[in-house]
Amino acid sequence: MMAPATPLPTTDTARFFLGVERSATGRAWRDRLDARGAAQALAIAQRGGVPELLARVLAGRGVEAADVAAYLDPTIKRLMPDPDTVTDMAVAAGRIADAIQRRETIAIFGDYDVDGATSAAVLARFLRYVGLEPLIHIPDRLFEGYGPNVEAVRALATRGAQLLVTVDCGTTSVDALQEARTLGLETIVIDHHQADETLPPALAVVNPNRQDDLSGLGYLAAVGLVFLTVVAVNRELRRRGFWTAERPETDLLDLLDAVALGTIADVAPLRELNRAFVAKGMIAIRRREAIGITALMDVARLSGPPEPWHLGFMLGPRINAGGRIGRADLGAELLLESDPIKAGAIAAELDRLNKERQVLELATVAEAEAEALAALGIEERGSVVVTAGNWHPGVVGLVAARLKERFGRPAFAVAFGVDGTGAGSGRSITGVDLGSAVRAAVAAGLLVKGGGHAMAAGITLRRDGLAAFRAYLEETLSASVTQARRESALLIDGALSAAAATPDFVSSLERAGPFGAGNPEPVFVFPSHTVAFAEPVGAGHVRLRLKSGDGTFLPGIAFRAGDQPLGRALIENRGRSLHVAGNLAIDRWQGGERVQLRVCDVAVPTSGRL
Repeated sequence: MMAPATPLPTTDTARFFLGVERSATGRAWRDRLDARGAAQALAIAQRGGVPELLARVLAGRGVEAADVAAYLDPTIKRLMPDPDTVTDMAVAAGRIADAIQRRETIAIFGDYDVDGATSAAVLARFLRYVGLEPLIHIPDRLFEGYGPNVEAVRALATRGAQLLVTVDCGTTSVDALQEARTLGLETIVIDHHQADETLPPALAVVNPNRQDDLSGLGYLAAVGLVFLTVVAVNRELRRRGFWTAERPETDLLDLLDAVALGTIADVAPLRELNRAFVAKGMIAIRRREAIGITALMDVARLSGPPEPWHLGFMLGPRINAGGRIGRADLGAELLLESDPIKAGAIAAELDRLNKERQVLELATVAEAEAEALAALGIEERGSVVVTAGNWHPGVVGLVAARLKERFGRPAFAVAFGVDGTGAGSGRSITGVDLGSAVRAAVAAGLLVKGGGHAMAAGITLRRDGLAAFRAYLEETLSASVTQARRESALLIDGALSAAAATPDFVSSLERAGPFGAGNPEPVFVFPSHTVAFAEPVGAGHVRLRLKSGDGTFLPGIAFRAGDQPLGRALIENRGRSLHVAGNLAIDRWQGGERVQLRVCDVAVPTSGRL
């Protein structure tokens, strides 16, 4: 049985929610609202006429009372900035408009993940509407690696490309884009990854994360930035009189299905324009207007109206599976397919590849965790770096994510080839900037190449440089990891009983969505509820049922918790009372619906704290 842990030192004991200073997952529970936030919630409830708990949710996400109506209805029109505020956007839009009017051959070079696939699809759909048939190249993860490469650029030039547009890549591709220039191929980079001071030799580098950009749009996924570029090109064509009664403008909002998918799958923060992208894109997805996405929902056996989390956990992984262990261009091909039968066939292949990927991932994660646990002093280290020569490079990012979750610190998984070169991926924790660390490692000569953003990065290194890279990570990240772990807490939006967790209540909360990165799902605690039932289910999950004092039952599930402290705490405390924290969702199955609690933490009630 889990026992209450010794109190953590603090100067703010009043904010421990229900007195929980250390939970089953080792976190303190804190009220998301401080005194000012609580006052703001009261003002929102009184002035905005919204329920008290919804008001708390809104206040906990920084919404002011005067902005409630606008926040609950995020619109593209209100939140869309002038695209030209992004550095080089005017140049890029003008050059693409030139290519359209001259009927040039445009090549699109994308990344092999969901953001890259959706970015390529959004730009290609627009170009097809204006009568062009762009060349699309998505690199093979194993044989080409990330981003433009010299051989691919030469091949596209041979096929007649006159303008090269890289999407979700290109910011660090100096050699490949220099080759494009040598071949007379002009290049436009549309990317969101962190940039060094030196930029690649391109006509335009549209990247709000370049050091001289002041647009404040660095939170956009690449697909959102591509959509912004399409808006700029559409406007430029309008200025030039391109659109006529015989050739009317297309409704660019029709592209938001793919924008929503890419934004969610890339874990871009759901704030400002991203919230509007996802909110409006979900409308089209729910209407089943997007043929490729609809085919993917069908093979995933998605029941009921899709929610944003379905895009991240059910649809995104299937598109990614093509880039990880199959044909890298399958995702973009699916999103561009207009024939439902052909789309169904592509979706079925992606579903098959995803199942194969899951088997690979499970085996690789088991090996990686065993290696990490065998290392001396793992709990004192600031990061985890595991390697092997037999791992599939397509799953190392997933392995890194699992290790990050398991050990609560940044993690890298690296697959070495027979030539001694390793391809790896890293995932970070909140408060630790992995992208900056990787770029500095490249500059210091510790990596062959690398890049990314704060929460994720990709690297290439030689085996003989592994020890130096590990030492560099410890020196560079340890202090920020220690600080981030010390400040780690589960922020609670409120307390409920099982009887209050109704479909109507969950629907009212959804007004504050879409939820995801940057706009976290509300976390509610069910105080002193009995764990009436708990058992392992599926691939490492724990299914449970809570019972409140009035006899109301609430079903729940703890994903990937079976062999973790959370899962053990649930199973060992069957029949006992626990504080249980989690997110509420409506589970739709066979025409019915019920509320389900997705459990993220539990704690033993402490005497006198309730």
